[in-house]
Amino acid sequence: MRRRLTEAEALLRYHIRSDIPAKFRRQEPIGRYICDFVCYRHRLIVELDGGQHVDSEYDRIRDAWLRSQGFEIIRFWNEEVLHHSDDVLEAIYTAIKNRPPQTSPRTSSPSGGGAAR
Repeated sequence: MRRRLTEAEALLRYHIRSDIPAKFRRQEPIGRYICDFVCYRHRLIVELDGGQHVDSEYDRIRDAWLRSQGFEIIRFWNEEVLHHSDDVLEAIYTAIKNRPPQTSPRTSSPSGGGAAR
């Protein structure tokens, strides 16, 4: 888990806190994975990607498992956040609006155990 935010993460964190009507956690572990931003209430994960994520098999496996736990994942390139933040925020807002709040969010680990959030 990284303590220091990238420039794109810092910008998105600022906007999420001030412009998005939902609570997100940063660098949040879910199972054996760490997600950039998670909103448990709407079961939404926001990932910011650099060039290392192009055609990543690891990301496909990770995303499939997270979706199996009831999460929606939306991904943005770091450059999108830095240069088109209004579009990114609109996409996040739309995703939240289209996902009803969960009353009892639970997440299972890949090994089968569960952790309440």
